[in-house]
Amino acid sequence: MKSIITNNSTVLFLGDSITDAGRSRDTDDNLGQGYVMMISSWFSAMYPEKNVKFINRGISGNRVKDLKSRLQEDCLGIKPDIISILIGINDTWRKYDSNDPTSVEQFELDYREILQKIVSNLNAKIILCEPFLLHISKDIVRFREDLNPKIEVVRKLAKEFKTILVPLDKIFNKYSKKRNPFFWASDGIHPTLPGHALIAQIWLKIVGKKNI
Repeated sequence: MKSIITNNSTVLFLGDSITDAGRSRDTDDNLGQGYVMMISSWFSAMYPEKNVKFINRGISGNRVKDLKSRLQEDCLGIKPDIISILIGINDTWRKYDSNDPTSVEQFELDYREILQKIVSNLNAKIILCEPFLLHISKDIVRFREDLNPKIEVVRKLAKEFKTILVPLDKIFNKYSKKRNPFFWASDGIHPTLPGHALIAQIWLKIVGKKNI
């Protein structure tokens, strides 16, 4: 597998709790217990000759508007070579647990502003990951009416900004036919360890095949 991640690259991961996964706020060496740690570990084992720094700036509970507000500190100021973004499920979830919805229009506006600022300030490769939902209950399935249009926004922006797209919602739906959805995410949102491993494997497979 030929990777687009070159020697001395800095790879930055942005997102919510799925990306956060218990990462340290005090040191970049502790990437948490999720897919970011797995990507870093597997990549480093596959390419021991490459000196690559992986940084996790996921923050639990974040929505797109939160990522926009911290973009300077947690992205632009770091000046990464590759940026991977997984955000959006909380923009849906808050509608149902807190009556605090994010409209599709506002979601797209904020997400586009994030990408425009990255493109204007950095010469970085961008990877967009779809937010996803696993169908473990009827209560979770009803999130679909709000989440699906936001997934379409991510797909649209990936085309518009010519980024790599990691279709996680599509992937998890496919793998939920091979094994019960609870196996991948017990609450339908936060991945189990096998769920995180699946994200890491798909990310490495897709990113490794792309030349951007």
